Amino acid sequence: MKDRTFDIAKEISRSVNNAQVFLVGIDGLGGAGKSILAEKICHRLEALRFSVAIVHFDDFFLPSANRCQLPVNLRPIGSDFDWIRLRDQVLMPLRACQLANYTRYDWPSDRLAENHEIPPKGIAIIEGVYSTRVELRDLFDFRIWVDCPGDLRLNRGIARDGEAIRSRWIDEWAPAEDRYFSEQRPHVFAHIVVDGAAT
Repeated sequence: MKDRTFDIAKEISRSVNNAQVFLVGIDGLGGAGKSILAEKICHRLEALRFSVAIVHFDDFFLPSANRCQLPVNLRPIGSDFDWIRLRDQVLMPLRACQLANYTRYDWPSDRLAENHEIPPKGIAIIEGVYSTRVELRDLFDFRIWVDCPGDLRLNRGIARDGEAIRSRWIDEWAPAEDRYFSEQRPHVFAHIVVDGAAT
């Protein structure tokens, strides 16, 4: 499979025009290859002399005390992620050409950790499942959906996060993400759909 990252980077570079900050959203279900794609596109854009920052939506996971405790099928879409904080601390400031300052969620300690700053210049890539959800969709200048078969995504997730996470992946995360895909149809609103099996 041909590496499309060069073509994607060129398309993004053509779309930037004179924007001080250009926001790219890379969405896809868990294990689809979003983080790897973001890194590859980042390197391609840097080779084209763009300043690029990557923000991981996983850094906006809610501490366990703040998560919705309803059954998975009754929870709001993407309720484990603090999309309001992503909007208010990253997307809105950058859209206004202001410094973005956010606090990263630390998975091992289940708490918010250190602050990160994103200067209002160049290209900011926000990657993660739910990142182009309907409430955030129009804040992005360019949206990418990473498509990938479920069995491959599961295998990647277990390889990355460990066997202990399998039941949570199957019973919680996958059903919630499938609902997001079917109800909000983020792939339909993407400028580009990428084959994540090739990443």
